Amino acid sequence: MTELTGGAVSPKSAAQAAGNIDLYRAVWRWHFYAGLLVLPFMITLAVTGAIYIFKDEVDSFVHADFMQVNSVNQQKLAPSGIIAAALKAQPGTAVKYTDPPTDRRSTEITVQPETGGPMAIYVNQYGGEVLEIRPDRSTFAWTVRYLHSFRFFGATPRMWIEIVAGFAILLVATGIYLWWPRNQRGGVLSVRGTPQRRVFWRDTHAVTGIVAGGFIVFLAATGLPWSSVWGAKVNEWANGSNFGYPSGLRVDVPMSQDHLDHVAKTSWSLEQAQIPETAAPAQGMPSIGIDTAIQTFNELGLHRGYSVALPSGPNGVFSGSVYPDDLSQQRVIHLDQNTGEPLIDMSYSDYGPLARILEWGINTHMGQTFGLANQLLLLLACVAIILLAVSAAVMWWKRRPSGSLGVPPLPTDKRVFAGLFLILGIGGLLFPLTGLALLSLILIDLSWQGLSQRRRAA
Repeated sequence: MTELTGGAVSPKSAAQAAGNIDLYRAVWRWHFYAGLLVLPFMITLAVTGAIYIFKDEVDSFVHADFMQVNSVNQQKLAPSGIIAAALKAQPGTAVKYTDPPTDRRSTEITVQPETGGPMAIYVNQYGGEVLEIRPDRSTFAWTVRYLHSFRFFGATPRMWIEIVAGFAILLVATGIYLWWPRNQRGGVLSVRGTPQRRVFWRDTHAVTGIVAGGFIVFLAATGLPWSSVWGAKVNEWANGSNFGYPSGLRVDVPMSQDHLDHVAKTSWSLEQAQIPETAAPAQGMPSIGIDTAIQTFNELGLHRGYSVALPSGPNGVFSGSVYPDDLSQQRVIHLDQNTGEPLIDMSYSDYGPLARILEWGINTHMGQTFGLANQLLLLLACVAIILLAVSAAVMWWKRRPSGSLGVPPLPTDKRVFAGLFLILGIGGLLFPLTGLALLSLILIDLSWQGLSQRRRAA
């Protein structure tokens, strides 16, 4: 209830109102800075993410000429025959055999030539024809995935994943505060005006943000495992003390220094998992060979579409791994190349609680947990992110003074920054790279304020 003195607003109420305005300005200013920094990256992530969640459908369409085969009334070649056909077309060393997920998909063989990077050879497993030879992981979906994770540009740009994720969470938190109803009509769950007016874009931005905010936070949080600093450290913390395998799994076999991520597509939890070694074979004991290894993997019930990393020497193993949409079917099996005995057989149920939660989040982030509904929901979230970015840009353009960047005004009482900086500091400790970016922005903002004050005083 407003306190009145002779029909005027009391000093206490006036001070409270001024404090509310100052806090609003401080939050608005940092919402603006966060958006200015990461919205271009979020547009890139949204566009590439929207494509990648339909990766199987897109690749099947774009690369139908070599990924699709006719399987009617034909007998499959033995895996060794398929590898021989691939090596005839592309000399080198076969390092991986990828089982087709369906009868109408071709078989992919990865070959390491004497020079250059690994090559992917697509073979029709029914007739032995080589359908395509191309660099490994160069399909349209892999290219989009590398763009989405910034891996396409090397290790250093991947650090932006963590910065963007942290700032996305900051944008949602500050956006909720700015959206919070303050006795206004419209702009809460409805859009006022027409596209010619700034209020239309303000309301579009606010309503879209409050509807999609939860999805943005989820995507940011579940995208962090791929960051090169936070993700790598959490992976090491969760799995690093057990040869890279989730805690609780007994691993009592000889281990090589190679990691599963180096030889095959793997789950996030197993990127650092070391590959076991085959025990020293008896004199003259031969390898079981790829045909027997594939037969063993099939008998063990490995889900279709699995990859098999081939032994690289006498102590190597056959490493079969598969990560289908169904989390319960995720599995890794390492076979002794001389006896065919499983050295490690691990599935999703063997992961620790933290790893299972993270893998569920990653799987859902990729649109794989709930089928088409998952894909469509994430597609809408990606469209919302793009709409947020566009509406923010239009709203800023219509508001900014001519010849100025249009930074929201400073609060009159600078003390309101103290609590805001404390919250930002806590977030910075949780996400170190985001914290460094925030610190840089704070220093730039303070320097700009000091420069502006000296110009006015001159």
